[in-house]
Order: sequence, then C-alpha cells, then structure tokens
Amino acid sequence: MLHPIKKTIALPDGREITIETGKLAKQADGAVELRMGNTMLLATVVSAKEAGEGVDFMPLQVEYKEKFSSAGRFPGGFLKREGRANDYEILTSRLVDRVLRPLFPDNYHADTFVNITLYSADGIEMPDALAGLAASAAIAVSDIPFNGPISEVRVARIDGEFVIDPTFEQLEKADMELMVGATYDNIMMVEGEMDEVSEADLLAALKAAHDAIKVQCQAQIELAQAVGIAKREYCHEVNDEDLRKDVHDKCYDKAYAIAKAGSADKHWRQESFDAICQEYIDSLPEEERDEKTPLVKRYYHDVEKEAVRRCILDEGIRLDGRKTTEIRPIWCEVDYIPGPHGAAVFTRGETQSLATVTLGTKLDEKILDDVLNQGRERFLLHYNFPPFSTGEAKAQRGVGRREVGHGNLAHRALKRMFPDGFPYVCRIVSDILESNGSSSMATVCAGTLALLDAGVKMKKPVSGIAMGLITDTESSKYAILSDILGDEDHLGDMDFKVTGTVDGITATQMDIKCDGLSYEILERALNQAREGRLHILNIINETIPAPREDYKPHVPRIVTLTIPKDLIGAVIGPGGKVIQGIQEASGATVSIDEVDEGGYIEVAASNKASIDKAMEMIRAIVAQPEEGEVYTGKVSSIMDFGAFVEFMPNRDGLLHISEISWERLPDMEASGLKEGDVVTVKLIEIDKKSGKYRLSMRALQEKPEGYVEPQRQPRGDRPRREGDRGPRRDGAERRDRGDRPRREGGDRGPRRPRND
Repeated sequence: MLHPIKKTIALPDGREITIETGKLAKQADGAVELRMGNTMLLATVVSAKEAGEGVDFMPLQVEYKEKFSSAGRFPGGFLKREGRANDYEILTSRLVDRVLRPLFPDNYHADTFVNITLYSADGIEMPDALAGLAASAAIAVSDIPFNGPISEVRVARIDGEFVIDPTFEQLEKADMELMVGATYDNIMMVEGEMDEVSEADLLAALKAAHDAIKVQCQAQIELAQAVGIAKREYCHEVNDEDLRKDVHDKCYDKAYAIAKAGSADKHWRQESFDAICQEYIDSLPEEERDEKTPLVKRYYHDVEKEAVRRCILDEGIRLDGRKTTEIRPIWCEVDYIPGPHGAAVFTRGETQSLATVTLGTKLDEKILDDVLNQGRERFLLHYNFPPFSTGEAKAQRGVGRREVGHGNLAHRALKRMFPDGFPYVCRIVSDILESNGSSSMATVCAGTLALLDAGVKMKKPVSGIAMGLITDTESSKYAILSDILGDEDHLGDMDFKVTGTVDGITATQMDIKCDGLSYEILERALNQAREGRLHILNIINETIPAPREDYKPHVPRIVTLTIPKDLIGAVIGPGGKVIQGIQEASGATVSIDEVDEGGYIEVAASNKASIDKAMEMIRAIVAQPEEGEVYTGKVSSIMDFGAFVEFMPNRDGLLHISEISWERLPDMEASGLKEGDVVTVKLIEIDKKSGKYRLSMRALQEKPEGYVEPQRQPRGDRPRREGDRGPRRDGAERRDRGDRPRREGGDRGPRRPRND
C-alpha cells in the first residue's frame, strides 16, 4: 500500500514547488518527484553498498536527461529516440554535481549515481533550476550519508528587482542571471552571466538566492524526518594512524621547503614533491612496501596540502614565489596564423590559449533542437583541452564534460559584448596548448584578442581571472590568491572565476570547498579580482587598441537587404529554382529568412563582383515599378492592339500600338515587333485600381517637327445623357430604370423556363 509523503515550498511570488516521495521508483535508494506548474522532474539516487577495491575518491555520476515526450515532441534524426546528452543536459548535470560532490563524507567511496529526468515540461518554468533541489531531496530520503541538504535556484534581476526561478519569458528581460547552489549555511556554487554589473550587485543577488535556498533546505529536512530512514553505516577506508603520523613527521619539512622555494616551473615542483613520497616508500621494509604504498600516497597528499597552505598563510609565499595579488607574466600576439579570419595567442605563466575566429554566413548558423530550446545560434565558442597541454601521454577522445563547461563559461563572458546586428555568424575556437591554472579565463582573453584581430567591433574588450582562497578556521586566517595555479586550485578552498570589462562583470563561476565562507571574504575576492581583470585588460589594449578597421582580404563580404514579405517567394522561386540560379550565375552565397520586417536577405562572397551581380539580380526581382522610369524588357506576346512586354521579372505591361512610334501604324505587323524582341520602354502610367502598366516606346523617341497630336476627348469630359437616353439599337423606345414599376408583395411572377 502506498504511503506517499509530500512537502510544498512557496516561492516569494506565490508560485509553489511540491516534492513527493513514496510513489515512484521505490527500489532506488531514494526517489523524489518534483512539480512546479505542469513541469515535473523525477530524481533517483542509488549508491553501492561497498567501495571498489583501491578506490580512494568519491565516484559520483550525475545525469540530467530531458524526454522529448515531456513537451509533446518527437526526437529528431532517423532513430527517433533520445541519444547522447546534449550540451544543455551536460551543463545542467555539472551544475548539480558541483554542489553535491563536496558534501559527501571524505571517507565515502561507493559508486553513486544520481539521475534526474524531465518527464513533463510546460514551457513556462525552467527545469534546470529545479534539478539540484530534486537531486538533493532524493538523497535526503535515502540512507546514503550526505552532509546536506542543498538546493539550487536561478536568480535574475528584472527591472531592478531580484526574481527567484524566473520563467522563460521573464528571463528574456533580465540584465543579470545566476545559478546559485548552497546548503542552509553556506554558498557552494555560483555560475551566471550579466550586463556589466558591479561587485555589490553580484553580492546582493547571492544573498537573495541564499535566502530562497534556506527555505528549500528546511523543507527537505522536514521531508527526511517524515520518512524516518536512518543513514547507512559504512567502512570504505582502513587507516594506519601510526603510519600517518610517521609520514607527516618525516615528510612535512621537506614538502614545506619545496613549497617555499617559489619555483615557477610546474614540472620541477611536481617531480620534487613526488620524490619526497617515493623516498619514504623506498625506506619501508620490502615486505611491507606493496601493502603500505597506497596508504602512504594518501597520507603524503595530506602532508603536501598542509605544507602548501601553511606556507601561504604563515609566510605569504605561493608555490611559484608570487605575492597573493600578483598576476603571472603575460604575453599576447594577434594575427598569429594567416588562414583564419582572426587569430591570437594569449599566454599567462604556464597557461596558453591559441584562439581562432571564423566569420560565416547565415548558412553556418548552429541549429538548436533541444526539448525546450529551438532556434539558431550565431555566436559560437568551442574549447579544446588536449592532453599534451599538461604533458600527459594519452589520446584525445572527443569532447568531454569539462570542455563543454569551460567553453560555456567563456561563451557567456563574451556574448553580451558581441556587436548587435552583426551580419556574420561567428565561431571562436580556443585550443589550450599549455595549462597550469584557469585555461577558461585564458580562453576569454584570447577570444577577445582574436575577435579584435578579425575586425569584429566588440562593444568592449573582456578579460577574465581566476581567484583562489586558503583558509584556516582555527586561527581565522585566510589568503585570497589572484590568478591561481592548478595546484592552488586543487589544494585550496575556492575557485572563483570572474570576467568583465572596465565597467563591470559579464560572467562568473565559483566553486567553494570549505564551510563558513563569509560575504566579507567574497567581497574582498571580487574587489581583488577587479584589480587583476583591469591589469589584464591594459595588456590586451596595448596589444591591439581597437578592432581592425576592415576585415582581412579573405573574409567573405556580406551585404544585406530587406524586402517585403510578399516578394520572398519570388526570390526563392518554385523549388528554390530562382535563388539557386542567382547563386550559380553570380558565384555568391544567398540566404533568405522571414523576419518581422519582411524578408531578410544575406549575400556573401569573397569578391565584390559576385556580390554586385547577385544584388543586381535580386533587386531586379524585388524592385517596384515607378512611373517615368525607363526599363529594358522582352516582348512576351503580340496582340492586334499592341504588345505585352515583360519589363521587370514577372511584370508585364501593355505597349499599345499607338505608343510604339510617332507614326500611325495600320496594324502590329507594321511595327516589326516579334515575340522575344528586347525593347526599351518607359512606364507612363500605373493604374492603381487594376495594377496594370502602360508602356511607351514613343516617349523615348524624338518628337517629329510639326507633329500635331490627334484631338481626343477625355472620357471624364464627355457629357452624360440625362433623362431620355435615346432609342435602343433595335429602334424601340428606351425606358429609364426609375420609371419601371416595382413588383409589390412577394410574388415576383413566374420564372423564365430554364433550358435544361
């Protein structure tokens, strides 16, 4: 018998979220269905009872999936079924993973799978903002140990007010949008984009989001209490405390010395740290070595982490010898390779991005066909992270989740500074050639340089910086680090990436690994990030102060034209025959799209002659006839009273026999005109009622001397017959209509017999 348990969460604007357990997926360790309006998610979690052999980390996998049936749609493609996760699903999965992962116990190593599925979508509520709440609630009602609950909300600023979990329609009006994940006490994750907002505005948004998250966390606590499931007992680690102490005693000072050496050589530091660990392992009795090596490596990692952190907190010395606010040396170069339409190298310390820009036509747009997102994307950014960038000897196997996430952050950082109404489709590709700290921020900087090198008139240049944090809760000491290294990210408590212009923040991403991070520390980190961001912008401006005045010679040129909607069909032609003919004749690429203003046409080619030819052909099709204009046309048919001439595509006008020449012609044969003849005519009249056109060849000829125009009485000046209109042709007297007797009553007389 079912005993479902439900909790309702009220949002500030009166909308409600319900979470319910006990109905669906009862064989999972935890399952919750979440509803908001007609949007429904099902979240499940299953965790193995035992950890895999030799596993000393948290093997968590979060999968977010949207069913096409949730929106009443069929999947595309031949298979007509859902396939691999798209970018949107990957990004949503990462948002949830980044909040959940740090909150599992450090010694819990069982395979754990969280699945969140969208089963119903109303197109109003945004399901990605609900995924974190659903996942956390599923864990809360399970026996899986977890230091939560957590929740995630989207906060947007609309007309100066913060809105929690805005609808799709509301979000279009926002100048600031953040996804925030947090526990009841601490913010754990932030990611979003904005229109050059201040650091104070960002902090205000975080506070508004956290207030809403606290309510959602409390609802999960009450739901878990109502379910009443005790958390499982486990033992995934076997420790040797004597060995742990011995490793610390014999290795800490050596590790501290390496940390204090301040070498900028990443590989030297790593080899030196590894040598300390290996020296200890080699000192063990041979019969104990194999058994104790995994424990030694785990304990030594803790020693290394402590040494690096204490060196920073106690002496202010970072791994590469920099001060906490110091940015690594930077060099940039634009127009680095000749083939792309724009190219740049950005190198900061041991992190290097080679960015290229390609400019294309409408035909190069990315087509979006997700469950709730259909449309076209004109600004693309792709990020690649090959293994050689960190000196790893392994194959590169496609695009991973990390590459999707880092590329998305850089895309969000730059897209709001992309020029409005830009005629080209633009693709940036960032290849990371070296990596030691925030390659996504290097991508933002290299992308800005490459766009400027391509001649893209950005609204403002954008730069980015990654901030770190080292804290000591016992002494309340902390250090905020500018431009963090990879090791400082791994061993530190925060990875806070901030991008922006001279006037404000455009995007941010933050992951926090410690408890109790105050808003005071966040504010200091943001202000320190601003100083670093401006420093990098100065270097970008020195490298290329402004966009190129013109595009490079091999960039396709684009000319645009807007035509009335009723002429779109004429340009395309039956089966695309006309537009294909234009492309074949001119060598240009022609695309057309229907917009609110009419038909939007793009003509692109690498040379001006091709564009001019295509535009001439299009204008000939869409041009509107004007009285008094001279046209060259073709005789389409000969009649007794004149000829019809196609003076514009699909437009025929009457060339009356009297308008062929000043000489009076007895018949059309005397004119000498034949079908197919090319003639030059003047449009002398457009009948606005009928839409007919009167043409003249005579008007283009010199009038003979002494020529007298025959007198013609205008129709409008002829006197109307009043009263008696005269006898009919058959001689009978004509009777005026007004004198005819009206038939009275309903009898109209017998009908005329029909000739059947």
